[in-house]
Amino acid sequence: MNKTWTPLPRSITDLPTGEIQARIARARERLGRDVVLLGHHYQADEVIRHVDFTGDSFKLAQHAAQQKDARWVVFCGVHFMAETASILAPGKTVLLPEPSAGCPMADMIDADDLAGLKRKHPDAAVVMYVNSTAEVKALTDCCCTSANAEAVVASIEPGRPIIFGPDCHLGRWVAARTGREMILWDGYCPTHQRFSVERVRELRRAHPGARLLVHPEADDAIVAEADAVLGTGGMIRYAAESDAGTFVIGTEAGMCYRLETLFPGKTFIPLSPSALCANMKKITPEKILASLESLSPRIVVPPAIAAKAERAIRRMIAIG
Repeated sequence: MNKTWTPLPRSITDLPTGEIQARIARARERLGRDVVLLGHHYQADEVIRHVDFTGDSFKLAQHAAQQKDARWVVFCGVHFMAETASILAPGKTVLLPEPSAGCPMADMIDADDLAGLKRKHPDAAVVMYVNSTAEVKALTDCCCTSANAEAVVASIEPGRPIIFGPDCHLGRWVAARTGREMILWDGYCPTHQRFSVERVRELRRAHPGARLLVHPEADDAIVAEADAVLGTGGMIRYAAESDAGTFVIGTEAGMCYRLETLFPGKTFIPLSPSALCANMKKITPEKILASLESLSPRIVVPPAIAAKAERAIRRMIAIG
């Protein structure tokens, strides 16, 4: 699948911010209800201002499938997310404004890697994090999100070994909570490895009473320090329900912007300001404009792969 991008035309790159915003508005008006824009929580605020729905990768894929009128889905995220949206919304055309926006973790395992692991462990069930390519999902028994990974693993018949990937940190966290035998792929998210225990303790001293919310993709030592281990959706719910006023956020630093927007009366401090996903930040208003005006680049998953991957995704949905 194409993951390269033709440079933006000078007619767009030279535009002032106000004109970019005006042209996006005009393109959206022209397309009307035929188009929907989706944005992951980790997107920059100048991108989020243009989207119709925000969420984690799986929630956005569900949004894509639920939009009855939309023919075009502009997915402001990374490649595997746009693939998942395309699989769940086969009647729609999914556009990824920057198809080189990939996911290092997803790229740490490919179909050949997983096929080889399955040959070594023929009796094992395969659970793959939704942060994986369509080709890997097609070889998977059931996908999972960070929010339901524990429930997915618990649904596998007792005593059966489980191949889990690509994220070894999420896998170890789930294994500890379920007591299941897990054959872990040694993948990880580089952004979530930018935290330190020293920084956790420094912020604890500076902000007594602050709650530390950590994504399960973080290193085990950081997870052990957390008040709650949650995906991005869980962090939003926790912040909404908690009586705390200050939170340290152990995930991509852009999540603090989303939380500040939702809960302006509360304070959100990134565990590491440098924990930024460069791939997420490849999406820009200029690229959104180019996508809307050209209705490209399109993300297409081969039908045979999409059909097999969809089965693993639908099993995940059924578990909830």
